[in-house]
Amino acid sequence: MPALSLLPRARVPVPGRVRSAATRVPPPSVARLRAAVTALFVLDGAVFGSWAARVPDVAAHVGAGHSTLGIALLCLSLGALVCMRFTGAWCARFGAGPVSAAGAVAVSAAALLPGLVSSVTALCVALFAFGAATGMVNVAANAVGVQVEASVGRPILSGLHAGFSLGGLAGALVGGAVSSVLGVAGHLALVAAAGLFVSAWALPALVGAGRGAAPDAATRPGGATRRPTAVLVVLGAIAGCTAFGEGALTDWGALLLREHLGAPAAVAAAGYAGFSLAMACGRLAGSRLLQAMGERRLLVGGALLAAAGAVAAVTTSSLAVALAGFVLVGLGLANVFPLAIGRAGLLGGARGIALATTVGYTGLLGGPPAIGLLADAAGLPVAVGSVAVLAVVAAVLVLTVSGERVRMPRPRTLLDRAVATVGVRLQPVVSGFGHGTGVYVRDLQALIPEPPTR
Repeated sequence: MPALSLLPRARVPVPGRVRSAATRVPPPSVARLRAAVTALFVLDGAVFGSWAARVPDVAAHVGAGHSTLGIALLCLSLGALVCMRFTGAWCARFGAGPVSAAGAVAVSAAALLPGLVSSVTALCVALFAFGAATGMVNVAANAVGVQVEASVGRPILSGLHAGFSLGGLAGALVGGAVSSVLGVAGHLALVAAAGLFVSAWALPALVGAGRGAAPDAATRPGGATRRPTAVLVVLGAIAGCTAFGEGALTDWGALLLREHLGAPAAVAAAGYAGFSLAMACGRLAGSRLLQAMGERRLLVGGALLAAAGAVAAVTTSSLAVALAGFVLVGLGLANVFPLAIGRAGLLGGARGIALATTVGYTGLLGGPPAIGLLADAAGLPVAVGSVAVLAVVAAVLVLTVSGERVRMPRPRTLLDRAVATVGVRLQPVVSGFGHGTGVYVRDLQALIPEPPTR
């Protein structure tokens, strides 16, 4: 039948060729990936800030007192910590980009859950799921941030964390503004819808990054032979002591202003908003502050500034002074957490980030329930005052493990600049744990691939 010969012959794809074509799809540019991960940090902060602004309303709706609310917040912390425990392995297996994309969708959808509950038990379940999504996106977003940081060759993680703070500021401001006209369920439903929209925009770049953006430390030269677990734990502990303050003001700051200073709902939400704005400004200036002050002055001085702000906030009868105290806490705590997590990423890859983040977020997520239990025993001002105690502990811890600064020669290559700007500034923080300057810098050089020769 010759007529059939005029039809085009169908080409059956060859599996091997299909795979080859797929591998030729270019990954997203560094600028596109940086924009996507920045949006992810902003999204995470906005969701958390929206929740923070409505904590008093949710507690009143389900009839939760201080201790009961503390138990519910403990469920949020447990969900986050459990999920963080596995997210590092997921990032190493599937890539930090795809895992962060899944986390963005999960945290957006889970934001709706606290607004749908009508009992304390249901609130505990909802907050466990919300916490799990939050833990997943936090570890994965930091892992992608470290990848981008390695690509651009300079420290940017503080700036990315500023996106979280700005998102928290926006979420708190909007939450406070709509609290008098919109119920919790309607408000959080809008937050979830906006989060899913942002996730859809960022998802192609995050998924496209795949596994190849930055290898895990275990696969890098020298990474499989040793994991500096003790250093990672110490970095996480320093971050956790100061993250305690962030978690405390997120979940209890508005309630403190309402109950003890008689602030209206919008002004109470502005307390967390001022804290987030101050933290965002401090993080945006983080790199310059690090170069101008050095790591010891920045970390110790910031912790002591936060302690002074917390004391002022809980001992005053003036609303203006309390709001100023919140601002001081935000400025003081701004750069401790991102600097610690960034160093953990260089030392241990995605798994190192997971370990240090889990330890650090123990303070961020475990602080609020502890404050709830302490508030029933000693009062809310005393409980929130524990932020000052933990900040002082962080300052003492930094002083205990810090050594003398060793000035390095002026860097001449991209690798040397990355080591000098990101690593050497924090070397004294961990030098007390057996990593001398030479060994520490050699470890960093082994963890960062050599630049290609031209």
